[in-house]
Amino acid sequence: MAFKGRVEIDRERCKGCLLCLRSCPTDVLAVSEEPNSWGYYPVMEAAEEKCIACGNCYLVCPDVAITVYRIDGGSNA
Repeated sequence: MAFKGRVEIDRERCKGCLLCLRSCPTDVLAVSEEPNSWGYYPVMEAAEEKCIACGNCYLVCPDVAITVYRIDGGSNA
């Protein structure tokens, strides 16, 4: 059974390397159309309902800009 999840991305830490986008098996992430204060186009959560909380995006992020929450019956783990 796949879990439900939610991804939180720190826009200011993200430099838009897109490693997380490539590692997501369910295409939850997309590139933002708005740059951050550094001029980078960070990744954003585009399809929250598809997130399975696998953590791949978190594991490959070199800037520690991603937090993944697993949703179990209404509580975050």
